[in-house]
Order: sequence, then C-alpha cells, then structure tokens
Amino acid sequence: MGSQKTKEESRNIRHLRIRKKVKGTLECPRISVYKGNKHLYAQIIDDAAGNTLVTASTLSPELKGKIKGFGIATAKDVGLLLASKAKDKGIEKVVFDRSGYKYHGKIKAMADAAREGGLKF
Repeated sequence: MGSQKTKEESRNIRHLRIRKKVKGTLECPRISVYKGNKHLYAQIIDDAAGNTLVTASTLSPELKGKIKGFGIATAKDVGLLLASKAKDKGIEKVVFDRSGYKYHGKIKAMADAAREGGLKF
C-alpha cells in the first residue's frame, strides 16, 4: 500500500519541527512535556548546559495521594507543582515545548496552570 505514518511517527516529526525553533537557556529554560497513557511528565530544561532544572509528574510524591485518574484536573495539578518548584529555584520566564502534541486538553490545562502558578511564557 502506501507509506502511512503512525500517530507516534507524526508526533515525532512535529516534535522535531518544534525543537528546531525552541531552545532553552539558563535565563529562559524550556518546559518539555511528555504525555503517556496513564501519566503526564513535565520538566524544565537548560539546553545550553544540557541540565534538567525542575521536574514534575503525576508520579511526584507531592501528588501521589492527591490525584485520582488521569484527566484535565490532574494535568492542572502537575502544572501548578511545576510552577511552584520553578519559583523555588528562581525560574520565572520559560519557553513551552509541547513535544508535538496538539495544544488542547491536558497539555493546555498543564500550561495554563503553570501560568497561574507564576511562570511566564
């Protein structure tokens, strides 16, 4: 037949296209998001040094007993946790890397909650 791409292959192509444009520095690091079937992971990365500065996920000890299921409310909790950890490290301004995911649903909820928590992007 044809050379059909899977959803994952298409997402990876979109991710590479985004990553060409989005770079994180120590002054303005990058928020990278990964969404699995059961969990959401987010990290703040300094690409210049190759260091992860802050992480938050649905598996974080701070959220472990608080969350139920994997919905938009859970994504908001991850965004708020990421923002509060970033504030503790003195990070205020970031760039958002949606990793090829569409900007809606859980990804949008997490980003909006991070903005509510005080991050600027």
